[in-house]
Amino acid sequence: MIHTTVAAIVSVRRATLLLALIALTVGMAVRGHAQLGNQAGMLEANTATEAQLAALPHLNADLAKAVLAGRPFLRVVDLNALLSKSLKPEQLAELYAKIFVHINLNSASDAEMQLIPGMGARMVREFKEYRPYKTLDQFRKEMGKYVNATEVARLERYVFIPLNLNTAADADLNTIPGLGARMLKEFKEYRPYKTIEQFRKEMGKYVNAKEVARLERYITIN
Repeated sequence: MIHTTVAAIVSVRRATLLLALIALTVGMAVRGHAQLGNQAGMLEANTATEAQLAALPHLNADLAKAVLAGRPFLRVVDLNALLSKSLKPEQLAELYAKIFVHINLNSASDAEMQLIPGMGARMVREFKEYRPYKTLDQFRKEMGKYVNATEVARLERYVFIPLNLNTAADADLNTIPGLGARMLKEFKEYRPYKTIEQFRKEMGKYVNAKEVARLERYITIN
């Protein structure tokens, strides 16, 4: 009886461990292909609601309305140009821990990267050292040479790698902030895309030019 009970417990533990390993493997696979890093509560400045904006540190009602009126921000430096008229650098750093405009890992300027809170010259250099990035797993691996896993996870909240518009899976496209089911359908409707101009023309049937430009940031034809 005791032997049977022990064997049962061992069997359950093995099954639990196996399930955990499977979940971890699946999670890593999803993350490896996801376009955005794990956001962990980070808001995107172009899609946050007025209520979300107003709840952020140092963003009063007037600043929240100014952000809404200024959207879309195609670069975080554009958002910063607006907010820096009213907020001090230390206030901006606190704010950018909670909201940001994602930067393209493969093309972001030094000025954009330096707006990530706590981003020093060394990490700017390391971000650029490993371009072009193909996956976020590559980013995690390379940055893990310089900072610990917690810091890598923090940094990945700020970045993205453009997705191939012709081959990206639905799950990957859905990581584009504010895409939605309708635009996901339209993205796929016109495949294969030959040029970025074709993308602009077709998506311009459904959203205005500013929104097309915002969505375009997250994709590539190549």
